[in-house]
Amino acid sequence: MNRLPQLPPNARVAGTDEAGRGPLAGSVVAAAVILDPTRPITGLNDSKKLSSARRERLFDTIQSDALAWSIAQASVAEIDDLNILHASMLAMQRAVSGLQPAAEGVLVDGNRLPELAVPACAVIGGDATEACISAASILAKVARDRQMIALHAEYPLYGFDRHKGYPTAAHRDALAAHGACPAHRRSFAPVRAALARASAVY
Repeated sequence: MNRLPQLPPNARVAGTDEAGRGPLAGSVVAAAVILDPTRPITGLNDSKKLSSARRERLFDTIQSDALAWSIAQASVAEIDDLNILHASMLAMQRAVSGLQPAAEGVLVDGNRLPELAVPACAVIGGDATEACISAASILAKVARDRQMIALHAEYPLYGFDRHKGYPTAAHRDALAAHGACPAHRRSFAPVRAALARASAVY
C-alpha cells in the first residue's frame, strides 16, 4: 500500500521512529531508514516485540543493507526546555535530515508529524506494519539502550543498564535514595519530586 500516493512507486521513502519518550533519564533517540528494495531484510518488526539479541543482529544488518540510515537525538536539556513531545519531533526531524541520499517521502510512526521538507504521512502502529518504520524503531531502540548502558558506567547507583531510565520501582527507589543525577529529566514529575525532597532536606 502506497501511503504517499503523490510520490512515484520507486521514490525513496524513509521510515522514522523514536525511542525513549517514557523514561525519566537520558535523551530521546530517533532513527530514519530508507530500505533498499534489492536487499530485503527479513525479520523486521516493532522493536518492542523483538528480543535484545535479535535487535542487535538486525541493527547491524540494517546499517549494512539499507539504502540510507541516520540516528539522531534530542538531549535531556532540550526535553526539559521543549517538552518530550516536541523533543521527539525534533529528534525525528534531525534523523530524516541526516539521510544520504535524502528521502523523497517519509512515513512517521504515530499520529503526529515533525516538520519536514518532503511529503510525510503519520502511521499509527507503523512500527509493526511498515518495514522502513520497523527498521527505524530497531535502530533507535538499540542506539538508546547503548547510551543508557554507557550512562550506567557514569552513574552506577541508578541501574540504567537494567531499566534504561524507565520509571520502574527500582529506579524510583534509587531516585529517592540518591536524588537526581545530571542525566535525569528535570521536567518529569518523579524527578521533580526527588529534587524537591532533596532541597527540603538541605
